[in-house]
Amino acid sequence: MIIALIGIDGAGKTTAGKLLAEQLRTAAYPATFTANPSGRRTLAAWSRRRELQPPVALLDAVETGIRCVNVLVSHLRARRSSGAVIMDRYLYCQLALRRVRGLREGWFLTLLLKALPTPDIVFYFDVDPEIAHARIDSRATDLETLEHLGAFDQAYRGLPQFPAFIVIDATQSTEQVVESVLRELGVCGLGLQA
Repeated sequence: MIIALIGIDGAGKTTAGKLLAEQLRTAAYPATFTANPSGRRTLAAWSRRRELQPPVALLDAVETGIRCVNVLVSHLRARRSSGAVIMDRYLYCQLALRRVRGLREGWFLTLLLKALPTPDIVFYFDVDPEIAHARIDSRATDLETLEHLGAFDQAYRGLPQFPAFIVIDATQSTEQVVESVLRELGVCGLGLQA
């Protein structure tokens, strides 16, 4: 089973995904957590150190390529695993980001969306952009504007796949978010209890 956790930066996907995998394993349900980074943080830091401002289109192409390769690797891991593979971020993240930037999907992203199996369950971590922005500021590792986060949230909601996503209130504590996810997984036939 492939479970994708998506949402704007600061929604708590990574923290909740790790705890979810841990709780599933504790309940004797095999689970693997996979991060699908885009390399954006590393690229931004590298550019700042060298005082470079690469074109946005180039950064986007590199970021999309890295994320797509990481999702592909996660799918390969899922084929060898039993139980759940929890993916932190998914190709939908790149779709939303490209919408925010006014870019088309691109051939590689379109190809992967058609070729890879659709995740069994996609959870959208719903959080007010102001709360997400405060969380990002507190961890001091990313630079995101409130406007970008709001646009990113709207881009997710505008995806044709969005109606099939299960929306989770991510303003709650991580433990409460994971309980909500477990409840939904129980409803979806995993037989799990929160």
